[in-house]
Amino acid sequence: MICKKCGSHVGQEELFCGKCGATVERNEIVQRVLCEVRKVVTGKDDCIKKALAAILAGGHILIEDVPGVGKTTLVMAFSKALSLENHRMQFTPDVMPADILGFNMYQKETGQFVYYPGAIMCNLFLADEINRTSPKTQSALLEVMEEGKVTVDGESRRVPEPFVVMATQNPKGSAGTQLLPESQLDRFMIRMSMGYPELSDEVEILKGKSSAKQQEVNPVVNREELLLVMKQADGVQVSDAVYSYVASLSKNTREHAYIDLGVSPRGAIALVRMAKAWAYLQGRNYVLPEDVVSVFFDVARHRIVLNTKARVAHVTEEGVLEEILAQTKQPASYMMRDEYRG
Repeated sequence: MICKKCGSHVGQEELFCGKCGATVERNEIVQRVLCEVRKVVTGKDDCIKKALAAILAGGHILIEDVPGVGKTTLVMAFSKALSLENHRMQFTPDVMPADILGFNMYQKETGQFVYYPGAIMCNLFLADEINRTSPKTQSALLEVMEEGKVTVDGESRRVPEPFVVMATQNPKGSAGTQLLPESQLDRFMIRMSMGYPELSDEVEILKGKSSAKQQEVNPVVNREELLLVMKQADGVQVSDAVYSYVASLSKNTREHAYIDLGVSPRGAIALVRMAKAWAYLQGRNYVLPEDVVSVFFDVARHRIVLNTKARVAHVTEEGVLEEILAQTKQPASYMMRDEYRG
């Protein structure tokens, strides 16, 4: 890195220039990525930031919404801006696990089996309408999403790094869909919904400005730079008070009267990782409780299962999570408090 103030070389892990003391813009790269994605996704800054935070945290993303609101556009824009090798698969009912993971085929000439890679062998895998395929095919993603490897005929192979699954799905009420099992939902770091655009944003879309710029998304980071940024985001400091806050939130989801299945330890880990990435996007190297609150709904919403009492009372996941946030004591945070600065 080069200091913009004095032109001196600054180490990749340094926060300040050793010569002039100027602050180094740690997340300049991610700001450029955000600008590129905004060219084609209009009026959805919060969704864009959270998707990028999940990528920096090394997590997978589930986008649930009605057709035609820009889910696939968002994924393809990220693949271009991040210079990631991407494969897209339409999850129809006839897709088989071998289409995703690959398969071995016997070669008569050599007398050996040769592995033919599946669509999953890439950096960014777009699973389009994932809940339209069979549960058997859906479950083929479990190992690779958790461990970053595929196993075919007893032999395991690593997928390229970084590796991110971005899946889209139609709402539960859509015809021809099958619900994802809880075990697979738990592999997604966040679940978010883009929603319909605001009136002014939809006017811009109708004018064609968004689609006209589709080819203008430029790569702004290569694989090595992205891995470095992910490492920096992972190095964001978390205080014991924030760890305790996350643990309390998770515990309260398991004990709530309206919840049958609460946030698992994997979900709590995902909440910490997302909070670290969110703090990094804000230009900080330490996590505040507010960062946890900002990403809590996206991390926890798909990890809880409401019981019969909640359905009778017409309570939603968002309503229950809002109540848990209100009832869980949040540690006080001030921007200059040493315990939050790491």
